Amino acid sequence: MSVDAHDPATKWRVLAAGTLAQTTSALLVGIGAFLIPHLHAADGPYGLGLGQAGAIAAAPTAGLMLTLVAWGTLVDRLGERGILLAGMMLGTFATGAPALAVALRGGTLGATMHPASIAAVLFLAGIAAASANAASGRLVVGWFPAEQRGLAMGLRQMAQPLGVAAAAVVVPVTADHSGVAAVLAVAAAACLASVGVLARWAHDPLRPRAGSTEAIALRRSPYKQGTGLMRVHAAAVLLVVPQFTLWSLAMVWLISDQGFSPLAAGVFVGLTQLAGAAGRVAAGAWSDRAGSRTRPMRIVAIAAVVVMLLLAVADMVGATTVALVVLVAASIITVADNGLAYTAAAEIAGPFWGGRVLGLHNTAQNALASAVPPVAGLVAEQWGFPWVFAGSAVFALLAVPLVPGTITTRQ
Repeated sequence: MSVDAHDPATKWRVLAAGTLAQTTSALLVGIGAFLIPHLHAADGPYGLGLGQAGAIAAAPTAGLMLTLVAWGTLVDRLGERGILLAGMMLGTFATGAPALAVALRGGTLGATMHPASIAAVLFLAGIAAASANAASGRLVVGWFPAEQRGLAMGLRQMAQPLGVAAAAVVVPVTADHSGVAAVLAVAAAACLASVGVLARWAHDPLRPRAGSTEAIALRRSPYKQGTGLMRVHAAAVLLVVPQFTLWSLAMVWLISDQGFSPLAAGVFVGLTQLAGAAGRVAAGAWSDRAGSRTRPMRIVAIAAVVVMLLLAVADMVGATTVALVVLVAASIITVADNGLAYTAAAEIAGPFWGGRVLGLHNTAQNALASAVPPVAGLVAEQWGFPWVFAGSAVFALLAVPLVPGTITTRQ
């Protein structure tokens, strides 16, 4: 399909398509965390321990983590559009398979699935989600100039909290009323919708002509040009801990410790994620005005330390109202750094390394993030939620000095 690269509307359509794909990716990864109450409920069909349920919740993150670099390598070689389409089609088939199997057997969606089967499907869903993580950011960075890139990437980064918000609202209620297979069928429908939009609006950005002096220079490894990229990676990895702590345990904390119903807890978490989405856009626009991705990132890291410690103290002393207010603030602040770090990494990488660098970036993040649900669940069971919140603040504190003051961009 021909595309007019000079049409101002083209880049915004590309942004919309990439954002939808990333939203679907976040939904796929978020399913596991919001299945925890259903899998853990003593009077439910599974009755798993919090550690066991957390391990299942980590399955999509594990699938994503193990394949991000492979997807990123394909993006650098084949382009973004085809990889996004392939990933979303894989997601459609993987999450739609349980409902199809039920239909072929003449059963109902409410039938109990074996926990290993749930983990396997979620693992495949994570693999599918990885395609968008590796390609959609590179797609947006390639289409927008530097002075608009922070805002554009902030809008694209809204996808993650929006996907999580959708999962928070849809997954617990659907699981309780219709079963896990029904939850997965909803995810399959979202993937199929993404395929349609990507086919219509997604287009690969232009790259320097192969063999040109510029292309030869940009093909050199960005890891050989100072420590800035590694420091961005390291800080972003540490800052993922408070973010995933809230994502994986906020629902359980609201239900078990604060007396929320699953529906009320889902709506509450969903609203905080929407607020987090707006925060990402504001952080991106802030970085455009500041002319820096890393200075705002360091300020966000400091704020994450403060809010997670406040949440721990408020929960420990039983200040419920304060704890809920701080939870909202923490849900905004702990996701605000993602877009800044992601954009910085993409700008350092340039057009011929973007897929691999962003793949490595997200792999490192998810390597640690995949351990957060089961470990945080066990800590909460043994010592209580305040220690989980305080522990995550330590990781944010370690990230502060790692954020580089300046970076050298190649985009």
